[in-house]
Amino acid sequence: MQSQNNFISSREMRAIEINAEYFGIQLLQLMEIAGRNVSQEITTRFPKDKNIIIICGLGGNGGDGFVTARHLLTEGFKVSILIAGRARDITHQATLQNYTILQSLQTKIPITEITDSTTIPDINADIIIDALLGTGAKGKLRAPIQQIVEAINTAKGFKLAIDIPTGIDSDSGEVQGTAVQADLTVTFHKPKKGLEKANRYTGKVIVSSIGLPSELERFAGPGDVQMVLKPRNPAAHKGDFGRLLVIGGNEIYFGAPVLVSLAAMRTGVDLIYLATPQKNATPIASLSPDLITIKLQGDNLNPDNIATLKPFIKIVDIVALGPGLGLDVKTQEFVKVCIDEVEAAGKTLLLDADGLKAFASFKRALKVPLVLTPHVAEYVLLAGTPLPEAQEEQISAIQKTAKSLNATILLKNRVDLICDSNRVKLNFTGNAGMTVGGTGDVLCGIVAGLMALHADPFEAAVAGAFVNGAAGDFVALERGYHMTATDIIEWIAQVLETPMDHLKVKKSHVT
Repeated sequence: MQSQNNFISSREMRAIEINAEYFGIQLLQLMEIAGRNVSQEITTRFPKDKNIIIICGLGGNGGDGFVTARHLLTEGFKVSILIAGRARDITHQATLQNYTILQSLQTKIPITEITDSTTIPDINADIIIDALLGTGAKGKLRAPIQQIVEAINTAKGFKLAIDIPTGIDSDSGEVQGTAVQADLTVTFHKPKKGLEKANRYTGKVIVSSIGLPSELERFAGPGDVQMVLKPRNPAAHKGDFGRLLVIGGNEIYFGAPVLVSLAAMRTGVDLIYLATPQKNATPIASLSPDLITIKLQGDNLNPDNIATLKPFIKIVDIVALGPGLGLDVKTQEFVKVCIDEVEAAGKTLLLDADGLKAFASFKRALKVPLVLTPHVAEYVLLAGTPLPEAQEEQISAIQKTAKSLNATILLKNRVDLICDSNRVKLNFTGNAGMTVGGTGDVLCGIVAGLMALHADPFEAAVAGAFVNGAAGDFVALERGYHMTATDIIEWIAQVLETPMDHLKVKKSHVT
């Protein structure tokens, strides 16, 4: 087995598969390679006079089993298939396509449906392949899967599990009740986290490539959006889906914190408080009755405002500080005091725009999660050194800065670079029309909103960059480059709900 750093979680693997499709690698291709590789593990170990039973579920793991059956038939093995359930209930499209292929081969590959535990036949074969459940399966096995697993374990044949033995939680390695006792497990792309802890069930583990280049793992896509979305419980109450405090604005600028707040609201945050100088509060309230405004004394923010903000900092999940603040001396002092207060309260912090610039003068690693969203000039100010020209050197430099500040850094550029000390993602969405003022504020709001929904800061930054750029691409498709930041806000919800629709934009809109 490999070191823990090389393991992958089920949600990470699912995101990679979604992103692969987004970048043009179809799930049908991945399934074909997976099934072929499993069949090769059989052909290198056994003579062709062996009988093989492949036991398939109705999902993607079952589809891998269907492909395996076809390849083994081609190699000259005698193969039969058991399906746990009715084939008419297969909804996974790639699995259904491969099942349809096998229907025309039923004289060579008999297929038997197991509709309940009483219809489980004798599993009598030289080789038994477990293609029942994949990495997404959780919890205790239900009938008839549990009884099928028990039948597999009592059978005498050599047992091979596809991706992970059925019954093992692929992330924790936990087994609730029973799991397939495999002699060999062929897992794909990277070993799953649960395999090491459940090694008494896995037998030998082989990691098989399915054509997903490691570079693809660095590309942001709709899979990253799926990673941060949370199901909404119908019994939830106000505040269960996040509370965000946005602090910004000065005597001249009040639009920036409004854009941040409105963008965050479109991510699904329950409550957003906007703290701004008192003279800004009335026009902001007239712009949107959805925002809760906190009126702060003075034309510009100053250290005395902290007393008013303390109760709100305590009740929110995240603070977004910086949009439209300006660089008044007292405001820069406020930024330092405010960061100290947020840290003392143990709250997540996002620094943007003028908040970043002020932070650059006293930068330090914080004890709370920190996200920084600079453009190139702001990053240079923050890091104190020029940004290299080569992308890989840029990544190395940004990661070094991120490590020194214990932060996630989202560098806004033609290709956004999102880095923490260990992880890197590149985002390619967005277009030349997004040079219009306010798009950075929208990005700040999306990332802050996703973090308020309790997403991991790095994952929120990656998803936020993708969503912001994709929303801008939809606007460009609809209106050309004649866009405003508020146009982009109107597309946030649709991109979050249907991120794969951005494929249409990629194919029809040249950025």
